[in-house]
Amino acid sequence: MLVKMPQLGESVVEGTINRWLKAPGDQVTKYEPLVEVTTDKVNAEVPSPVDGTLKTIIAQDGQTLAVGEVICEIDSQEQPVESEPAGETPPPVAAAPAPVQPAVAASGIQPRTSPLVRRLAKEAGVDLTQVRASGPDGRITRDDLEAHLKASVPGATPPAAAPTSPAAPSPAAVAERAPVPPLKPMAVSGADTAIDLTPMRRAIAEHMVRTKATSPHATAWFEVDVSGVASLRQKIRTDFERREGVPLTFLPFVIQAAVVGLKSFPILNSSFDGEHQRIILRRAIHIGVAVAIPDGLIVPVIHHADRLSLSGLAKTLQDLIERARSGRLTLDDIQGGTFTVNNPGSYGSMLSTPLINQPQAAILSMEKIVKRPVVVGDAIAIRSMMNLSMSFDHRVLDGAVANQYLAQVKEALEGLGPDSPIS
Repeated sequence: MLVKMPQLGESVVEGTINRWLKAPGDQVTKYEPLVEVTTDKVNAEVPSPVDGTLKTIIAQDGQTLAVGEVICEIDSQEQPVESEPAGETPPPVAAAPAPVQPAVAASGIQPRTSPLVRRLAKEAGVDLTQVRASGPDGRITRDDLEAHLKASVPGATPPAAAPTSPAAPSPAAVAERAPVPPLKPMAVSGADTAIDLTPMRRAIAEHMVRTKATSPHATAWFEVDVSGVASLRQKIRTDFERREGVPLTFLPFVIQAAVVGLKSFPILNSSFDGEHQRIILRRAIHIGVAVAIPDGLIVPVIHHADRLSLSGLAKTLQDLIERARSGRLTLDDIQGGTFTVNNPGSYGSMLSTPLINQPQAAILSMEKIVKRPVVVGDAIAIRSMMNLSMSFDHRVLDGAVANQYLAQVKEALEGLGPDSPIS
């Protein structure tokens, strides 16, 4: 049977083969890991869907394939109901538009390429069977498509978002599918070092460009007096860590306050549907937490964060962070986020402009907590101060609502003190 590239997370349309764990001729058992695959969201092991023998490896290390493309073949007498690897659920039909299929060549074999190149080819009206391929295994790259366009029409470049019908698309729809402009070749001198991107770094780079092209970002900043939080944490942290078995940082307090704000301003817990020109309010509150790892950044999710106490948030956070940094996150751990909290303050950041984690509407960053003199009433006092930075999708909400939300988060944090009950 043929094993295909699974859907490794929401909105993920392709994955990169990182490392094969089995070789042709090896015996494999059902659910045994076959290969490590990297996307912009996670490194995941794809399991065997059946018992059998690995016959042929079709996708090589470093190769990027679209969801549904064949990666290997297994000899097996077992015939599963679905051809997807066990444990993977195909995306709902309505979750995303079906990938554009390129024209079929005379041999009956479709050209090998990525969903992005297929989309650009459709927008430019190019038959991919006529494009000269330079990628591995005859794969058509974006550079190949651009070279074909330039050869066909001197000076031509891929369209930003050419409509395929007489009706003009809406500005939001154009922004949703606008391709990344091609970069000019960069000279490398003898004293320079060229570092090839890892699959994860490449995926992150593409995702960051996509989020800036998709969402009109605006950022608001609030200053918060967290002296009461600091006093409360100092008072209970020793007993808390002994009782719960995890350290008590400031992050659970901020997440808890962020959740309070989301209940009052649910528009922040939403996504913009550019295709249908609507806003989708998310009922569940699933908080993504940005975690730095050696290869880049990953955002595991605290599901139903509004149902967790402070200790529940702290324990869930510790578990997710440890498993993220040891490469043991599951697909469930990185799916379904509705709002993201970032903590650049742990590295000393005083102010930041975070990028939205698509398809969410906003991301909140907590900055470094510093003691400094501030005016309290008619006196000057030393207080623990922290900045909150929030970037939001201006299609979904305006600055007034964003600032009202931050004001509520500020109020929730400043309302804590050494004698506050822990919930």
